[in-house]
Amino acid sequence: MNVPDVYSPQQEMMPREELLQLQLERLQATINRAYKNVPFYRRRLEEAGLQPEDFQNLDDLSKLPLTTKQDLRDAYPYDMVAVPLREVVRFHLSSGTTGPPTVIAYTANDLRHWTETVARNLMAAGVRRDDVVQIFFGYGLFSGGFGLHQGAEAIGATVLPVSSAELVQQVQIMQDFRSTVLVGMPSYALAIAEAMEQQGIDPNSLHLRVGLFGAEPWSEKTRAEIESRLYIHAYDIYGLSEMGGPGVAGECVERNGLHLAEDHFLVEVIDPSSGETLPPGHEGELVFTTLTREALPLLRYRSGDISRIDTSPCPCGRTLARMARVFRRTDDMVIIHGINVFPADVAEVLAEFPEVGKNFQLLVDRRAGHDELEIRVELTQLPSDIAHRLLQIRDQIAARLRQTLGFDFKLSLVEPRSLRVNGKPLPRVVDRRNG
Repeated sequence: MNVPDVYSPQQEMMPREELLQLQLERLQATINRAYKNVPFYRRRLEEAGLQPEDFQNLDDLSKLPLTTKQDLRDAYPYDMVAVPLREVVRFHLSSGTTGPPTVIAYTANDLRHWTETVARNLMAAGVRRDDVVQIFFGYGLFSGGFGLHQGAEAIGATVLPVSSAELVQQVQIMQDFRSTVLVGMPSYALAIAEAMEQQGIDPNSLHLRVGLFGAEPWSEKTRAEIESRLYIHAYDIYGLSEMGGPGVAGECVERNGLHLAEDHFLVEVIDPSSGETLPPGHEGELVFTTLTREALPLLRYRSGDISRIDTSPCPCGRTLARMARVFRRTDDMVIIHGINVFPADVAEVLAEFPEVGKNFQLLVDRRAGHDELEIRVELTQLPSDIAHRLLQIRDQIAARLRQTLGFDFKLSLVEPRSLRVNGKPLPRVVDRRNG
């Protein structure tokens, strides 16, 4: 396999001994900055009996308490900002659907670093300056669209910021402007494929060749479906708004993990229950410390994402560690009858049945002191002998899910596309229990 060009070869192919030294130097600078300029972190260090000079190696980081999303919400809007507001050139906000939004601040240098890390991901996936990049991530307070836009322009590619346009318009623009790269959520890529099929458009008539997808978990089965329906090579990208947005990690052509921007982020894996730091190769919750952020330095931020880290050499030549693709989050988990239930486990079972699609929803209620679970699953199409066949399909799926989950539940098969709004899936988990 041909190794693609590398956007930042000095950083992406740095010997690991040099990288670890660079991380330590940048960590010490970050802790100093946070201690001096962010009262929250000054209190945290002092409460732990620590001073910035106590951090003499990377392992010392584990002495610090973890930072959570709630800490950022409590600091709304400016209390975590480490620079004067006149030095902030942009703000992005998270959704804030369950409380105050988290505020992400950027200096000019922060934007420059962000742009560079996204450009690395794009180039690692084969994007070049002669590409036409169609982005259907949202633009606005959400950071995703902006980050990918900046990275594509840094490479020199042409950008189509189509954002959340209707599916018909997405397809029309692909045709008219000869888009070669798609960037957005994998579920929306499949919705675009479906719209093309409904219009009788042959993917061979388009110029698409590469797709970069993220912002939601997706499996190898979904990758294969996207590739077969759109005739592209699909790559996973990873980011989180608190780290600035996309650009934290991305797949190279080898597709054996997502290369982390380790010169900008120090990544730990912890046991999500105990907070204990886990050795490389063990699965746990990803915890991030920023190494170059000026406006919003974060120390040991809990991502909620479950993954593992691989530091073994990659055939592409990049020396940056790779993270496994994220399929689960700690906050996606619901506990029912004392059992941990992950949507990813349900998705794995449903993938065995061609009669149902990828969209499903877990509805959790509590009645008369007992937890109840209803699983709603979209059919791919309504069978002709609907009454008999629906019962048969439902019983087969229910039996397999009971083997996986270990308790009884209600299974509802619903009409195709009924668990979507404007082509986008409804939330996977709705927990309606009080407390």
